Amino acid sequence: MSDEEPLVLLVEDEVQMRRFLRAALGSHGFRLVEAATAREAMQLATSHNPSLILLDLGLPDGDGIDLTRELREWCKAPIIVISARGAEQDKVTALDVGADDYLTKPFGTNELIARMRVSLRHAAQAGGTAAPSTLQVGELFVDFARHEVRVGDRDVKLTPTEFRLLALLARNAGKVLTHRQILTEIWGPAYASQSHYVRVHMAELRRKVEREPARPQMLLTEAGVGYRLRDRG
Repeated sequence: MSDEEPLVLLVEDEVQMRRFLRAALGSHGFRLVEAATAREAMQLATSHNPSLILLDLGLPDGDGIDLTRELREWCKAPIIVISARGAEQDKVTALDVGADDYLTKPFGTNELIARMRVSLRHAAQAGGTAAPSTLQVGELFVDFARHEVRVGDRDVKLTPTEFRLLALLARNAGKVLTHRQILTEIWGPAYASQSHYVRVHMAELRRKVEREPARPQMLLTEAGVGYRLRDRG
């Protein structure tokens, strides 16, 4: 197995889940190191410098939210939470303290692998070359430098705030952003609790770029959590 293949740190105390993920990830070209506790996870994250971390929230010696917060103080690897906790607040809290994505058990292998690849691509872009100046997602085309947006052959006129919102989602295509993350980035920390700002502008943005705004295909809602622009593939 080549050292070029991404190294994944799996933090999971359930033996059957570790066995399942070991087989699934290995068949898709990932190397794996495993931790059953928060303490082991911190040790392995320090010694192995993983490319990505899969993290269960319910650990025998601590909570995955606290571990995520501690890891984010020094570790830049993407963190995907995999948990049986399906409550919206758990998802929001995990994402707000630094997780990159959240999957509720049970989940399909294909969805997990797709989310992992998105997170690894974002990490590579952040640590490598400059961000792309344009982005294409289906019919949606965004030129960040020129502040131009097209859907198919149709030019779309956006307000400055709408463009900043779309650009933020586009630069994170495939990744869920919480209401707090969006509000802080677009309007500033003082507006972090004003979630209606996002809802109003997202409704208008969908009206302009979606063919059927009531059934969006690109600007997707993560119920109670935030929004995600569909990944480009």
